[in-house]
Amino acid sequence: MLDAALIKECADPSLQPALVEQFVDAAGSTDALAVTVKSGGRVILVPKPTSVDEAMAIVRQYSGRAVVRVGLTQYPAGLGIKDTADLKPELVDACENLRKGTALFAKILRIVTKWYGNPKSEDALPQIFDDAVYAWKTGEFEGVRVFQTADPRDEVETGGANGEQGDEKQSPVAEGAERTADPLQEKVDIGAADMRIDLTRIGGK
Repeated sequence: MLDAALIKECADPSLQPALVEQFVDAAGSTDALAVTVKSGGRVILVPKPTSVDEAMAIVRQYSGRAVVRVGLTQYPAGLGIKDTADLKPELVDACENLRKGTALFAKILRIVTKWYGNPKSEDALPQIFDDAVYAWKTGEFEGVRVFQTADPRDEVETGGANGEQGDEKQSPVAEGAERTADPLQEKVDIGAADMRIDLTRIGGK
């Protein structure tokens, strides 16, 4: 179980502590140094790191050649990285990993919630959460590359949507940010709904 103080200090404030715990339990790791490497949908066995240096050596070895996930949230190590030299030890820092991971997961929750039409019924929240966890693990939801696509919150604030932003031109390292599973069968435009959902309503089971 995650330390309550760590959640309070480091997790994205838009997520309730209970939801942060659910997310890490469902998609993350209890080990801040955990490194998972997958290629072609299969897990590559790597030595269990016992130090930051060992963990980062594994990350740098496989980034650009496989999908690498790190830390408490199993954050995609190659996301936004153009060169392996840009991979920093903060990836396996418990607080920084939780901060980056929960912020990215919150965005994915908004993407999934918007696809569902921003339902207000709490009955829909478990399904939204499960789909968001699946999207976190695979990197895709209904054909949308969730790590690279625009945040629905930003679209509302700026009054428009430009589709994928930031990392559209993927480097070999960033390309490892997710190709772990086949896209879901049906592609749907997540821009179909305009409303937002207050993520603080998504609580524990």
